[in-house]
Amino acid sequence: MGRFEDILVEASGKINVPLGDGERTLFTKYYEELIFWNKSISLVSVKSPLDIPIKHFIDSLTVLHFIQRKSSRLLDLGSGAGFPGIPLKIVVKPLKLTLVESSRKKASFLKNVARKLDLDDITIINERVESIMGEKDHRGSYDIVISRATFKLPELIDKGEPFLSSGGTLIAMKGKNTDIELRESSGLALKKGLALHECHDIELPITGHKRNLLLFKKLPQN
Repeated sequence: MGRFEDILVEASGKINVPLGDGERTLFTKYYEELIFWNKSISLVSVKSPLDIPIKHFIDSLTVLHFIQRKSSRLLDLGSGAGFPGIPLKIVVKPLKLTLVESSRKKASFLKNVARKLDLDDITIINERVESIMGEKDHRGSYDIVISRATFKLPELIDKGEPFLSSGGTLIAMKGKNTDIELRESSGLALKKGLALHECHDIELPITGHKRNLLLFKKLPQN
């Protein structure tokens, strides 16, 4: 377990997200639950000791610097094993986090992790995104809508925009090549009242894997 923590601490320092003792403890518990549950349900691919700490935990934390208000309401669509929502919640305690995951088994894992890590202000919804898009408790209710490589960009824009409050931010966490998806979604984004606000090329520490973060702002309605 020491090797896991060493990798995590080194990498988090390189992205300027230093972790305290409590945060390291929570990430270690999260890691242990992932390894245990991964034996019975497919949560993550683990081919290297770097995979969970770098490809999942640190990758999730690369968006931290773009969360301006720490008490934001954040909606993670297609959360899977909890990325990026749970790593962000571990580091940003005041975050009001909602995870949407259609798989019953993965949703059960998320509920277990939230309980084991004693995380407050976290809601897990075991539904398809489409089934909650029209619900008044969710529509226009979130400061940030985020998804990590679950949907193609046009689909994420279509599914994510209804949840955003005016001035809210849609964050797409993507691989290194996003040009085609951006071209395919430019018209839809405009139609939905979203404007591409920022685009960041990210290189993960230690592994050097490339990522791209696309941030869209929801324009105020006239």
